[in-house]
Amino acid sequence: MTVTEADDIGGAGTTDTAAGPPDLRARVAELSEFADAARQGPGLRSTEAQWAKGKLTVRERIDLLFDEGTFREIERFRRHRASGFGLEARRPYTDGVVTGWGLVHGRKVFVYAHDFRIFGGSLGEAHAEKIHKLMDLAESAGAPLVALSDGAGARIQEGVTALAGYGGIFRRNVQASGVIPQISVMLGPCAGGATYSPSLTDFVFMVEGSAQMYITGPDVVQSVTGEEISHEDLGGARVHASVSGASGFIYDDEKECIEEVRYLLSLLPQNNRELPPAVHCDDPADRRNDSLLDLVPADPNRSYDMRAVIEEIVDDGDLFEVHASWATNIICGFARMDGHVVGVIANQPASLAGVLDIQSSEKGARFVQVCDAFNIPLLTLVDVPGFMPGKEQEHGGIIRHGAKLLHAYCAATVPRIQLIVRKAYGGAYIVMDSRSIGSDLSFAWPTNEIAVMGADGAANVVFRREIAAAPDPEVAREQRIKEYREELMHPYYAAERGLVDDVIDPALTRATLIDALEMLRTKHAPLPARKHGNPPV
Repeated sequence: MTVTEADDIGGAGTTDTAAGPPDLRARVAELSEFADAARQGPGLRSTEAQWAKGKLTVRERIDLLFDEGTFREIERFRRHRASGFGLEARRPYTDGVVTGWGLVHGRKVFVYAHDFRIFGGSLGEAHAEKIHKLMDLAESAGAPLVALSDGAGARIQEGVTALAGYGGIFRRNVQASGVIPQISVMLGPCAGGATYSPSLTDFVFMVEGSAQMYITGPDVVQSVTGEEISHEDLGGARVHASVSGASGFIYDDEKECIEEVRYLLSLLPQNNRELPPAVHCDDPADRRNDSLLDLVPADPNRSYDMRAVIEEIVDDGDLFEVHASWATNIICGFARMDGHVVGVIANQPASLAGVLDIQSSEKGARFVQVCDAFNIPLLTLVDVPGFMPGKEQEHGGIIRHGAKLLHAYCAATVPRIQLIVRKAYGGAYIVMDSRSIGSDLSFAWPTNEIAVMGADGAANVVFRREIAAAPDPEVAREQRIKEYREELMHPYYAAERGLVDDVIDPALTRATLIDALEMLRTKHAPLPARKHGNPPV
């Protein structure tokens, strides 16, 4: 990394005291001067260069994040102590990172934000110590931590101390995991080891066109593999939102991105000891959902958009989806039911028929874990034909990855409700929070089909020889399919055996789910004594 232009702002102790010590008013005036200099940052040239890239300055970003006038900065006068390579002559205040806390929708939130105008936002010893202190404060105070990232990695001029600074950040990311919400907002470059901090946090936001993340940059890739690729194609926002799954959210500009960060914070509790904030809801809890009778086709082979079902059920049709462009055969997102936050997980028949595969299993498992960590009830909508078959999936570890989703559900102690919208076949039915793995309540619509597999496949297996020996195999096959469906796949078969708590009218879905969530709000599930589980990774 090359050091970018950054002006030295000066430091304390510059007052001429030859005529005697100054009075307090003089010191306050001096403080005001230094504070203004620290807030303004480098010269106008650096600021204009930041704007020319379509990026906001660090102070502009912080102003967007917090309620007006609530941000309180700490260590604004911190400067590095390094020498060599010209560093001793350039010691700007903040050392390239602004740290502090403020209010978001009236609730306390901590932030550290890189200032790319100072040393390219690179991390040195003082820079890292500021972040360490801020992270420790956030965990101690029990409040969310937001990182506004726009830095070029470790400060090469400071050598190994910069690398050690990253280690301290990673350790604190892990220590705070599941204790306070951690959100990474990628607003510029992030390369090498620095990329591991975002991956350790709960949510990652990226701005398209300005944010990139990669372990090795395009130049290194070309020198090692001979492959030519741009920064954007290697680690841009769209790549991580739709291909790698490293980013849960992607936005066109910083203002929209930070506004959505504020909205996500309004859905999350302050820490793992609190419930998510509830709000007043004008959407009637007993509102009928008659449109669901037309939204979902009874034919299990016909496609439809599960988002339309979710939007009909939740408050005001508002679903805040996570990883909307990655593993699209499963939907994960936050919504409210009668003003209370729920985590929604649903198979998506409009994408790969809603089948579970490696990526969707990982996506679902991660979301279940986040909800369970922060006391957010889980609502699972099931319409799944099974796991994705094929050599690629088997060799890629579908067994291991599918077990991640299974483990996450089994370990979750928050209220859990399953709604079987249509079909639920095989092991995928079990994994999608069935009663057998601990769902508190399971509801089904009259169109539900719960079975080891679809009637067509089952008939081919069970009656294979009989069908082959029949005078008219096709007629025999259709007859056996009909018999299997009527005997083992009718809507009440699972209800008769206690695997479904009730078969409900789809028009009453919202009211039924809200009643169930209200009943489960005081759920308490003690955990066994152990250090931690050993989930498949």
